[in-house]
Amino acid sequence: MNAIDPLIDSLHSLRSNKMRSVLTTLGIIIGVGAVIIMVSVGNGAKAQINAMIDKLGANVMMVMPGRHFGRGAVGDAGSLPTLTEDDALAIKNEVPTVRLVAPVVRGNAQVIVGNLNWSTTVYGITNEYLGARDWGLSRGRLFEAGEMKASSKVVMLGETVAENLFPGQDPVGLSMRINRVPFTVIAVLEVKGQSGFGGDQDDVVLIPISTAKKRVLGGRRLSGNLVSHIFIKAKSADVVSRTEELITALLRQRHRITPNQDDDFRVRNMAEFLNARADSSRAMGMLLMAVASISLIVGGIGIMNIMLVSVTERTKEIGLHMAVGAKGKDIMSQFLIESIVLSLIGGVLGVVLGVGGSLAMSAFSQWQAIIDPLSVILAFSFSAAVGIFFGIYPAHKASLLDPIEALRHE
Repeated sequence: MNAIDPLIDSLHSLRSNKMRSVLTTLGIIIGVGAVIIMVSVGNGAKAQINAMIDKLGANVMMVMPGRHFGRGAVGDAGSLPTLTEDDALAIKNEVPTVRLVAPVVRGNAQVIVGNLNWSTTVYGITNEYLGARDWGLSRGRLFEAGEMKASSKVVMLGETVAENLFPGQDPVGLSMRINRVPFTVIAVLEVKGQSGFGGDQDDVVLIPISTAKKRVLGGRRLSGNLVSHIFIKAKSADVVSRTEELITALLRQRHRITPNQDDDFRVRNMAEFLNARADSSRAMGMLLMAVASISLIVGGIGIMNIMLVSVTERTKEIGLHMAVGAKGKDIMSQFLIESIVLSLIGGVLGVVLGVGGSLAMSAFSQWQAIIDPLSVILAFSFSAAVGIFFGIYPAHKASLLDPIEALRHE
């Protein structure tokens, strides 16, 4: 037999059992496809998170109140009102690595225009808030100093709120109500899109912080100088860690926290939030990759099982080949090639499934999937390796058959 004969015989055998060949490769198809899809989704998540960090700014931080502990119960994050506007002013004046400081109050409210209403989040802010978050205006103007001081009833709208309350209109200059209090729209914010946690950042209304406290939100948690949290923008990403240390030391001093007491606040930077999400996505990706790998192994075992059955079914055929001069290595080559071809067919179909699934996911969902050519090559190569590994034993078994006994086999 020449070098090409085992390949021809293998292809002929696979073609004569098309359905069995296809079913045998299912495990490989699913495994390769799953590996490519999981890597693509992971790459998309990584790119999305990096884009969010760039959008938010790696030098943006947030100081939040602590938790309330009492009567054996632990409150939600921010349930202990400890931050004030004076804290924000102190950070601005005493922390040299800070560029912008923006105290914020936050609450939910019903906003109404005519017979249209919308439930949204209200932020009481200063103009520094927009600078700290790199958030511009698509139209309109910022709050004026007089409006901030006089607690004027003026509002900036996120794009989602503007579209739902003023469909087909430019809301700038028009009136609306927030919790039944009349306001004049002075600006519409630029589109921000989804946050790193899946929320709609454009579903907000911004009003002066003094207006929020006196006319809209109020309540014990926001009385006096208390604020919900403080946004901070450091001078650069390189000084974020140092800025966190300085803010922590300053607030511990201002809040008279002794060395053996826990902080009554938390300092977090945006990159930390998103990197935590990235770690979760990475862990889930590794889990799914493990499942996909198991699928590949199961597919390999299926190939080995079918090849062993094939050896039994074709014992007489093997005997005939040996009787006309085929050697053990020729028989082994034929069966090993069949196993590899099965794996490669599964690998090709798996690549088609993986690439197609990734493209479909990007087209029909909001989740970006980035196909990595290296992952495609590795998944396909692994499918070939599975064929070789799980095909060796059946091929070796076939090559050891005795020609005389094989010819007698019924």
